[in-house]
Amino acid sequence: MRIYTRHGDSGDTDLFGGERRPKHAQRIAAYGEVDELNAVLGWCAACETVDASLRDRLHREQSHLFVLGSWLATAPEAGESARRHLPAWPSDAIAVLEGEIDGWAAEAPELKSFILPGGSEAAARLHVARTVCRRAERAVAELANAEHVEPVQLAYVNRLSDWLFQAARAANHAAGVDDVPWIP
Repeated sequence: MRIYTRHGDSGDTDLFGGERRPKHAQRIAAYGEVDELNAVLGWCAACETVDASLRDRLHREQSHLFVLGSWLATAPEAGESARRHLPAWPSDAIAVLEGEIDGWAAEAPELKSFILPGGSEAAARLHVARTVCRRAERAVAELANAEHVEPVQLAYVNRLSDWLFQAARAANHAAGVDDVPWIP
């Protein structure tokens, strides 16, 4: 299998199901942002101070982002023959994130002020991932204004940014590093 096809050299690309769109189209931008988020989660997982449990969770979310990307790379008009090849959306994805957010929140010190991104290296990387996630969410929300996006998938990206915030706090807590309070 060759990595390059030359099909996109003119500035268009294929969606799953065969439709071609310009590379600057909202749908392409949305799954591009999700792809960037996936890469940033990989960068977070590669941090030497990330414990095995968080690394496994980051890999799980990377897999979910691949599923999301495949759905976003499929036009709503794609036929059933294309749609049946899409990986199933994990129905418990949001509930799992919420459970982990609550678990980390119970272990971390109470938030008494806004915090600055930072602390440990792992937390700083997770805060970068959170901001990339928010950008991906904006792109998916913009797409949802123009074309169909599964509502649960938009909600997932929103919850994932909350999860990344709490994961950063948990990484600081595990490292014995205080969150950096914002002092106006």
